[in-house]
Amino acid sequence: MSGGQGDVEIDISGEIEVPSDLKAPPKSGLLMQLPVQLQLASPAAREWITRSRENVRPWMVFVNTQKFKIPPNVQRWSKRLAKNIDYFQSNYMFVFLGLIIYCLITSPLLLIAVAASLGACYILSLKNAEKKIIIGGHELSLAHQYSAVGIVSLPIFYLAGAGAVLFWVLGASFFIIILHASFYNVESLIGSDEEPFDLQMEQV
Repeated sequence: MSGGQGDVEIDISGEIEVPSDLKAPPKSGLLMQLPVQLQLASPAAREWITRSRENVRPWMVFVNTQKFKIPPNVQRWSKRLAKNIDYFQSNYMFVFLGLIIYCLITSPLLLIAVAASLGACYILSLKNAEKKIIIGGHELSLAHQYSAVGIVSLPIFYLAGAGAVLFWVLGASFFIIILHASFYNVESLIGSDEEPFDLQMEQV
């Protein structure tokens, strides 16, 4: 006590211990994150996917068999081909992606190889988030690590038949797109006002 005021001095010096679970960063959120490089590119990727989805024409219109018609001549065919590719480009892109997914589902070895490569990249992204990887005194960037995973995965992809699958996907996509773009009468949808090409009158 000091004087007659009855003041009491309380010693509050010392250190407050923070529980270890509060010091460590939340792992649950970290486990749900994509690789760092993918995170950086995700805004552009999301914008591209959103824009592509917005440009997708109705699938019932895309597969409407009543719209298929043989072009009367080569000049009309070339113009229709270019116009269809421009008008249905997003639909054709999803056809290509659908064929890739089909090949992955029907090729278990290739699916395992792709999953292993993506898993390795994901683990590397987690490791780099905690501590940078240094080899020989030089920091190894995440892009170089992804490249190393890709190089190591090449023999696995080859054994899993990725080359044959790639050629099949490209060939099937080319065949479907050219077939659809050649015979789909897109002029009936666009109309003469929106059609940029000089269409010729068909003879009846």
